[in-house]
Amino acid sequence: MPDSTNTNPTKRSLPPIPTGIWVLGFVSMLMDISSEMIHSLLPLFMVGTLGASALMVGVIEGLAESTALIVKVFSLAFSDYLGRRKGLALFGYALGALTKPLFAIAPVIGVVLAARLLDRVGKGIRGAPRDALVADIAPAEVRGAAFGLRQSLDTVGAFLGPLLAVLLLLLGVHEPKRQVGQKRINPIRIESLKRLSASYWGVVGVGAAVALARFSEAFLVLRAQQGGMAVALVPLVMVAMNLSYTASAYPFGKLSDRVSHTALLAMGLVVLIAADWVLAMNHHWLTVLIGVVLWGVHMGMTQGLLATMVADTAPADLRGTAYGFFQPHVGTCHADG
Repeated sequence: MPDSTNTNPTKRSLPPIPTGIWVLGFVSMLMDISSEMIHSLLPLFMVGTLGASALMVGVIEGLAESTALIVKVFSLAFSDYLGRRKGLALFGYALGALTKPLFAIAPVIGVVLAARLLDRVGKGIRGAPRDALVADIAPAEVRGAAFGLRQSLDTVGAFLGPLLAVLLLLLGVHEPKRQVGQKRINPIRIESLKRLSASYWGVVGVGAAVALARFSEAFLVLRAQQGGMAVALVPLVMVAMNLSYTASAYPFGKLSDRVSHTALLAMGLVVLIAADWVLAMNHHWLTVLIGVVLWGVHMGMTQGLLATMVADTAPADLRGTAYGFFQPHVGTCHADG
């Protein structure tokens, strides 16, 4: 697979990360706040309160993520056709915010399933247009840092996420102006798809291989419970994972602007293998904690990097479609604002 590393000289001063990237990062962070508060306890709620089996938890997670991935394809192709990404991202964030109360009032597993699917539809609508918007806004010289910054902010936890996210997205992000008279193209026509290079499809293939080595975060929570950790303390597992993800995403994103993308991705795979090995060793809470921290470092090393590689290998006017095809193959185990 061709290396998509930015080869511009590093001695000259680099442009600053645009304000819009910071705003998108904080929007993702605030949405992820609400998602993580729910998802860190949702597997325990389904198993302990609603009586669902571990198999049912896996089925619900699988259906939810599959729904998000399918929706992404259509969302991103539509954003490329319109030449506008902000509106779709805003709608996706709003839909995700509206589903949150359903989890709190769910009396049966069917309501949880419906809320989870609607939440993931919102994710599917917003995820790839947001990433394409980051690629559109960020100068190529700091694209890796921009994606790393967004991923890092995405994992920070607090409160009041959904409402503030919608407000910030309305007021703080401005899309690049579309050229007057620029002709719209159908991004999913064969002629358009042929413009996606072999380098791009190589990134898709590698990303899919990385995704196959991961499993749902719900099982990280259940693994902690298997080790005898008190239910009230189980959410700290996700706190630890997100802290390591947060701490590593921006530094490794910035590093990706200066080193080989292929080498950095290989390092991320080594960290994932180490995390899986540690988690498989035993159920002791300290062992699980170490594995979860390594898992977060792996996510910080690879998620923003893969998004950067897509931006580097796809035509600017097809970035939405490129992310739309990329994300169903790659998926994500993270709640991801």
